[in-house]
Amino acid sequence: MRRQRRHHRTTPRTARLLGSLLLVTAAGAFTLGASAAPGAAAAPVPLDRVIPAPASVDPGGSPYRITEDTRIRVDGSREARRVGEYLAEVLRPSTGHPLPVTEDGRGGIRLRLADGPYGAEGYRLDSGRSGVTLTAAKPAGLFHGVQTLRQLLPAAVEKDTVQPGPWLVAGGTIEDSPRYGWRGAMLDVSRHFFSVDEVKRYIDQIALYKLNKLHLHLSDDQGWRIAVDSWPRLAAHGGSTEVGGGPGGHYTKADYKEIVRYAASRHLEVVPEIDMPGHTNAALASYADLNCDGVAPPLYTGTEVGFSSLCVGKEITYDFVDDVVRELAEITPGRWFHIGGDEAHSTSHEDYVKFMERVQPIVAEYGKTVIGWHQLTGATPAKGALAQYWGLDRTSDAEKEQVAEAARNGTGLILSPADRIYLDMKYDKNTPLGLAWAGHVEVQRSYDWDPGAYLPGVPESAVRGIEAPLWTETLENSGHLEYMAFPRLPGAAELGWSPAATHDWEDYRQRLAAQAPRWDALGIGYYRSPQVPWPAQE
Repeated sequence: MRRQRRHHRTTPRTARLLGSLLLVTAAGAFTLGASAAPGAAAAPVPLDRVIPAPASVDPGGSPYRITEDTRIRVDGSREARRVGEYLAEVLRPSTGHPLPVTEDGRGGIRLRLADGPYGAEGYRLDSGRSGVTLTAAKPAGLFHGVQTLRQLLPAAVEKDTVQPGPWLVAGGTIEDSPRYGWRGAMLDVSRHFFSVDEVKRYIDQIALYKLNKLHLHLSDDQGWRIAVDSWPRLAAHGGSTEVGGGPGGHYTKADYKEIVRYAASRHLEVVPEIDMPGHTNAALASYADLNCDGVAPPLYTGTEVGFSSLCVGKEITYDFVDDVVRELAEITPGRWFHIGGDEAHSTSHEDYVKFMERVQPIVAEYGKTVIGWHQLTGATPAKGALAQYWGLDRTSDAEKEQVAEAARNGTGLILSPADRIYLDMKYDKNTPLGLAWAGHVEVQRSYDWDPGAYLPGVPESAVRGIEAPLWTETLENSGHLEYMAFPRLPGAAELGWSPAATHDWEDYRQRLAAQAPRWDALGIGYYRSPQVPWPAQE
């Protein structure tokens, strides 16, 4: 008989902590078992050891064992087959099993789309001796369920060579759906340029933790990263450098479409950002007419902010915005278009308001909905617009109230507080990468806050979700990205997905520690925070 279903929201903290100690012991036994000979005794990963924490867990019954006879069974839909093929691609290299994707047979791993109380991204996972069934109403839910299934298998499942197993999935049921519909990661490709393959690598890493938005910061003072046919010098000249004077680079439209396609295959929506009216030196250097004095400044490779501005009073500025938005909207299937709007220190408040009054309707004209950094609330956000809050605990009460007032008037908020989930902030004074203008952000500080109650005066219903930005003034390659994103990124993902009642630092740090062997298997280099009880490295 199964034990009584445990819902996180009714589990006392003391019981969770006691359970954590027992589960860590089990996880340790499993880790040892993962490298044992086939058939050796091994404890499967408990159902509630995954990140993000599931909404509801009901453990019990016999585990399922993946063997050479296992099939991945899908219903007749093309969407379910795609997710099944993805799962097979993950599992085949390490298990060495053929894992055919088929509509026939019994048992095995079954993926099914069906009506139910799952929402757009939720799922149900049922595991027992005869098989594992993932059920969802939408393909995204199946995909998120697959990420949970991955974490329920030994970390060695992530390796690209055959491993000994055994491949056990604990028995029981998970019912899961996200707290917020917006769970994002932002990647700044402007300060330093990152190749298509590097962006794809990051997409795979954030998809593992059920994030659903990839916000690409495509333009800034140091580089313009997307080809615009009607303004070719933006990419050719404005994209020719980066912080420190390196060669920079840009995405052709074909490159960008490939990023969008790959992200969609991981159920991530790409949100492009063209920052304006500030952070525009790369554009101003490319076209003299965009400057009020008609003189193009030199390209910029430093890291200061707030000195550049499009010329608000010139009509050519809005021709430029119209062309850029139109061309980028044409190759962006998602709903959103980010217009930046932060740190426009060289633009007067009056001009800033005028600029936003002209630009927001252009975005709407091309079928997109505006997102801006929270300074957009100093103007009048368009109906349906979202404001992305990046302030600090020490941000002035007046600025916080401006954001709160906009939220009370219908503007939705994405929370990205810089002293919580800016992934480029140093962990401590000895961190070799990153910046510290928002302070040091260790793992506990990054995790230990509630988005729904973070900003005073903001109704919880106004919070659309969270996003973890990764700015790249000091980051030059995938290794740098990973060191700053891990281990903080999974915590941001949990804040966006899991019910508030599950957020418990002591429990979370144990689950986070158990992710380390998985990151090792995936080749992810991470920061071994002293706040987390990491397993000993081999």
